[in-house]
Amino acid sequence: MEIVVLDGFTLNPGDLTWDGLEQFGDLKVHDRTDFNPETVIETIGNAEIVLTNKVPLSKDVLKKVPNLKYIGVLATGYNVVDVEAARDLNIVVTNVPTYGTMAVAQFTMALLLEMCHHIGDHNKAVKDGEWSKSKDFCFWNTPLIELAGKTLGIIGFGRIGQATAKIAQAFGMNILAYNRSKGAVLESETCKYAELDELFEKSDVISLHCPLTESTEGIINKANIDKMKDGVMIINTSRGGLIVEEDLKNALNSGKVARAAVDVVSSEPIKENNPLLKAKNCIITPHIAWAPKESRARLLQTVIDNIVAFLNNNPENVVN
Repeated sequence: MEIVVLDGFTLNPGDLTWDGLEQFGDLKVHDRTDFNPETVIETIGNAEIVLTNKVPLSKDVLKKVPNLKYIGVLATGYNVVDVEAARDLNIVVTNVPTYGTMAVAQFTMALLLEMCHHIGDHNKAVKDGEWSKSKDFCFWNTPLIELAGKTLGIIGFGRIGQATAKIAQAFGMNILAYNRSKGAVLESETCKYAELDELFEKSDVISLHCPLTESTEGIINKANIDKMKDGVMIINTSRGGLIVEEDLKNALNSGKVARAAVDVVSSEPIKENNPLLKAKNCIITPHIAWAPKESRARLLQTVIDNIVAFLNNNPENVVN
């Protein structure tokens, strides 16, 4: 059996091992594969199992790789695969749904704490000599924010949203959660479900943890920003398309939104003309919330487990 990894570098830049996949047959790992369909077809060749993170597998590609029986997506989101075409061609498609819950929740809070304290900026100021020149025993270059008593609005209250809420509650925050389905057991004195308009109106911080769908695309837009508190802070560790980036830029530059922190943007890698690059008080990180070694190791192990289940005729985490 031939197994091809199309774009393995981001999952394993060298600090993990592919040994667990070699048990299944002849393994070929490509750090990257050009998105050109002909290149993808050539790279897949006669493989029966293909693993992809971001390399698109369209209907036209799938029709030209007749040996392919299984696609493992090295991520939770699987929009890079035409799952309907795969189903029609009897190709099983699986994903990895839960590997990064705590990593993303932790990173969300790291972004929030950075917006509150600007630790990086103050570290730089000290090393640039500002503290040694200070007439006082301390100084700060920007207002500092205490989280206790503030309200965190979480859009998307699945595993990551709930994990983020637990950490935020430990900081003394109150939670307003918006989700399509509601589990009353999750509510408490400091955690309540809310409709979107109430969440926009009452939240001091808004964090996005929902999938990108027709109903959520551009959910952070001018009309909804206008409903928010003056000085609100916005965090996005989910999908870039949830934000109308031009609208957020304008809100940041006007001061309506005090600060924002995004780990994802509409087109990745970020384009030089992305509006957020010209926004005030906006932290941008390069889609790394998911990427601690521990998280990536869990992802890889689940990929292996998914293949074992498939070969045993009992596939798990099937998305088509």
